[in-house]
Amino acid sequence: MDFKLDSVNAKILVHLQGNARASFTEIGKAIGLTSPAVAERVKKMEDLGVIKGYHATVSHVHLGKQLRAIITLRAFIGKLKPFLEVVKTFEEVINCHRITGNENIIMEVVLKDQFHLERFIDKLIAYGETRTHIVLSDVVANKAVVDT
Repeated sequence: MDFKLDSVNAKILVHLQGNARASFTEIGKAIGLTSPAVAERVKKMEDLGVIKGYHATVSHVHLGKQLRAIITLRAFIGKLKPFLEVVKTFEEVINCHRITGNENIIMEVVLKDQFHLERFIDKLIAYGETRTHIVLSDVVANKAVVDT
């Protein structure tokens, strides 16, 4: 990858991570560049895969999912590969990562209530041992990856 993260690109990335809908004109005014210069830099970062996409952050609570949890899974022997396929079909799972350590998997899930959580865990225990942590609040969320 032929990409140099200079201070200007870093500032653009910080602005986009804070508000992906900000116009090139707004970003340019904030960092002292013209709109076309910002657009050119953003396009290059998109082409190189530095910027992977733009997303809307949706409130799970407003969609009737009152509970958010972090669940780790320590897969039984021979169950990791089947789990890696089936986890993609679970609508409750909003993030899933394969990790090192005693557990193989860490998932972020959203659920309607504790009864939904119980049914979901019942699906998981066929694949391994689980640990569940209820999320009370976010201390840091979606922090910008680069710093200026």
